[in-house]
Amino acid sequence: MNSAIIEGKKQVVSEISEKFQSAKSAVVVEYRGLTVAEMTELRRQLRQENIEFKVYKNTMASRAANELGYGELDASLTGPNAIAFGHEDAVAPARVLVEFAKKHNALVVKGGIVEGKVVSEETVKELSALPNREGMYSMLLSCLVAPIRSFACGVKAIADKEEAPAENAEA
Repeated sequence: MNSAIIEGKKQVVSEISEKFQSAKSAVVVEYRGLTVAEMTELRRQLRQENIEFKVYKNTMASRAANELGYGELDASLTGPNAIAFGHEDAVAPARVLVEFAKKHNALVVKGGIVEGKVVSEETVKELSALPNREGMYSMLLSCLVAPIRSFACGVKAIADKEEAPAENAEA
């Protein structure tokens, strides 16, 4: 029986390790004090952004983090925690959780892992201010289009200037 329990715990640690490795980001939050309705609303918002939200025992999450070299995450793994894994967008978990925490003081953002680096609560909050992937693409596109547009406007101004004297000569 004892070896079955140990084997079960090893499987959970392995599952958490796999999630840490495959996710672009993972954010640890303490949910103590949230009502069932608030947790349901939070899970719905996270699901809309394709973010996986799981509650694990701190010892299991700590063991998985230490196996992967994320030992600094241990400081965040105290109290009743949940971890949000963002597999598609590294910023999405931070953005959703920080926005939710602004309206619900019981949710506390504690830290996380982003692109393979352990980050603090402050860094998670800074990341939450970044736009989503589509917003980033839009910003990049506007940066690429701006010089072309300026060049086109300059060429048009020169063409208009050269046409103006020709029209005055005919009159």
